[in-house]
Amino acid sequence: MRDLSRPTQPCPAIQQLMAAETAARAKTAKTAGPAVGLADAAGAPSALREHLATMIERLGPEIIALSWNLHAHPEIGFEEYHAMAAVAQLLRAHGVEPRLGVYGIDTALRAEIGAPRSTPDQGAGDHVPTIAILAEYDALPGIGHGCGHNVMCANSVGAFLALAELQAQAPDTLPGRVILQTTPAEENATTKEILSLRGMLDGVDAAIQTHAYAADATRQTWLGVRRMSVVFHGTPAHASSQPFMGRNALDAATLALTGIGLLRQQILPMDRLHAVVVEGGQVANVIPERAELSLFVRSKHAETLRDLVGRVEDVMRGAALMTGTGVEIMTDDHTNEMPVRDNSALLASWVRSQRERGREPLPGGVLPESIAAGTDFGNVSQRIPGIHPLIKVTDDGDVALHTREMTAAAGSPSGDMAALDGAYGLAAVALDWLHDADLRSAVRADFEATGGAVDVAGFWSQ
Repeated sequence: MRDLSRPTQPCPAIQQLMAAETAARAKTAKTAGPAVGLADAAGAPSALREHLATMIERLGPEIIALSWNLHAHPEIGFEEYHAMAAVAQLLRAHGVEPRLGVYGIDTALRAEIGAPRSTPDQGAGDHVPTIAILAEYDALPGIGHGCGHNVMCANSVGAFLALAELQAQAPDTLPGRVILQTTPAEENATTKEILSLRGMLDGVDAAIQTHAYAADATRQTWLGVRRMSVVFHGTPAHASSQPFMGRNALDAATLALTGIGLLRQQILPMDRLHAVVVEGGQVANVIPERAELSLFVRSKHAETLRDLVGRVEDVMRGAALMTGTGVEIMTDDHTNEMPVRDNSALLASWVRSQRERGREPLPGGVLPESIAAGTDFGNVSQRIPGIHPLIKVTDDGDVALHTREMTAAAGSPSGDMAALDGAYGLAAVALDWLHDADLRSAVRADFEATGGAVDVAGFWSQ
């Protein structure tokens, strides 16, 4: 008989089967043809990319040391003071003076190299091509860098430093502008949306960053997310002597949870609904006057996300009607995570860079879509062209994000290699984009063909 004091364990075959499915798809993808990489003659000159590889090797100990430093000092969102100081110290050691606390976010850092920024009085033909390298460095409470942000930050900072060193040796190496922008609190807020509204992307043409993972892949499914707080207001009463004089807010929350549970049968396969009860009453002999739910709604596309949010809100209102309670549905002041739109032309540059490092990123459609999360990089990629490729930091393909096993991997030798290879990759993409006007045109064409710039801030009022 099962020990009822303990939970049952999830079936281990699930992850094993998904890993086998991924391997089979990867084999088929290789047989059918590899992911498209940038042609040898496109992008930055091969001699410059070789010089970049040498620069990454020279900077390698400092890139890895930064990754280790952040790994040893995990900080949750908006508290990344040690991480920001470590990045700033490294930049200053290489002659780059960053700005700290930019755009009203205490732990956001910004640095720029390359050509001077375009001014408003310049004509359109005077625009300076500008690419931003974004960096996350917040950790998860309790388990540290279980999302590998220490490696991701080392990727971005290492790429920026390598480009800065190349420019110092030959000023014409960067025919444009490169920005390093740290974006705090990815795990617990939508900070990239806040930074975007405050000017982070003004004058920026493209944005790039990596994501740590258990596989090398060009893309995975990144769901859009809408966070909601739902408060039900009831009428308190003695739960025994006069329950009929009460209106039970906890009953409303229970019906709401039941409603979204039933709704799951009628939603798209990639949609996700998950909620917790934040408050449900104080004592059992008083009809609860207030109950609160914290609710996440996720969907693969912006349009389907908006539709699903409307259906969930109807469930909340229905629960209030059934119980005679009042209901408030509240969302963040800033739009939550939008789905990521990866730019195919920029990904072609990334694929070439990783092949030069001995990696073979899986093309889209190989990773199981059921393994999906959200990121506020989606809010950036809906405004300007961008990529968020995955880089393998583990020796085990079964390691999942947001686990202690991923934390260990992010501080292991495989994580160190990912720090170096990712730094080269981001720097190579930036160089390719800056040196090749045809590539920049292809990037813009792909962006327009997939929907163009979205009014993210006004999306929910449409």
